[in-house]
Amino acid sequence: MNRNLIASSALAASVIVIMSCLLTKRRNKRTRIWSRNWLQRRNEGRDVLNMLNTELLPEDPNAYTNFLRLTNDQFEYLLSLISNEICKQDTLMRECIPSRSKLEVTLRFLATGETYRSLMYTTRIHETTISRFIPEVCQAIVLKLKPIYLKAPRTAEEWKKISQDFDQLWQFPHCVGALDGRHITFRAPISAGSYYYNYKGANSIVLLALAAANYKFIYANIGVNGRISDGGVFQNSSLSRALQDNSLSLPAPEVLPGMTEALPYVIVADDAFPLSKNLLKPYPDRGLGNDSRIFNYRLSRARRIIENSFGILANRFRLLLNPVNLDAEKVELITLTCVVLHNFLATDNAQSYIELEEFNENLPKINRQCGNRTSIAARDIRDHFRSYFNSSPGSVPWQQNAINNFNL
Repeated sequence: MNRNLIASSALAASVIVIMSCLLTKRRNKRTRIWSRNWLQRRNEGRDVLNMLNTELLPEDPNAYTNFLRLTNDQFEYLLSLISNEICKQDTLMRECIPSRSKLEVTLRFLATGETYRSLMYTTRIHETTISRFIPEVCQAIVLKLKPIYLKAPRTAEEWKKISQDFDQLWQFPHCVGALDGRHITFRAPISAGSYYYNYKGANSIVLLALAAANYKFIYANIGVNGRISDGGVFQNSSLSRALQDNSLSLPAPEVLPGMTEALPYVIVADDAFPLSKNLLKPYPDRGLGNDSRIFNYRLSRARRIIENSFGILANRFRLLLNPVNLDAEKVELITLTCVVLHNFLATDNAQSYIELEEFNENLPKINRQCGNRTSIAARDIRDHFRSYFNSSPGSVPWQQNAINNFNL
């Protein structure tokens, strides 16, 4: 009898506990809705995208271009390229987001760096949806534009054309590009530890790029973690390997006017990079003579092209000015998208694109972190360029005043 009573009491207690848990779970369960009412009013013309197309486009084309960083013609061209890659089918449950809206939101995100939540309130597209289609749009842009607008020269004649531009615009002969690296900061997950932690105390990936004389990127290596030293980023790049095995198809060395030694075609960089036969960097600052100071000045004039290119890139796509709140893989994709769009706009807009009202070079630079050993042949090549820049055929009228006035 006692055993039956105890069993009955235990069963009753168990039932009470179970019912209590079910009631609590039911009470705490939020009512799920398909879409909030204010988001469903997106098609009523109350969002910023409607203002973009019905007001800014016909009334203020400059504001339209500032909003998207593209003119309407450029936008329509880009949309025609990627529309099939990003479009979705409508369903019985809901209408899909149009390809036009996806591209507009993505371009605004790149132009400002707004959060997905901020974009949600202005576009009436839920932040979860935005987070899904922005990487898809970026992937489509890279897929369609990269083969056209971001490709290194493949023939000696193409490299010579770049060299001629450097000689004409920046008075540096035999130069086929300016090289440098920049940190793209982002908020790395805690699980990444110090993997992306750089010497400036931030998490970053590195954008290593080579620019032509017209501020276009002709090579970009993106994604190396920021803790890697400058030499490591370059030495592990495909560009370094191509220089070492002579697979870049650079023109053969040629004699400059007034010189007797044939000089190779070179890339200019700062002292963070190793001096080699095809890579020139400045003389160390200690105890420089006048001839070496002039060489450093002339090299600096050519090398600042890559600095200016980074500055233009970051000021057009201001997402890059602040830490990006995404994972490393998406930051790499977004950075590549910005580089490709930069080249697309620099090609289509030419001079007007690179004329910034306010130049602000804000991407953190890679500084020298280790010494570099150089060969005798590489130092001899640098010395021959120094001799040329101090000779009558190779000098420019303002170089002496420049190093005097700026104490270079």
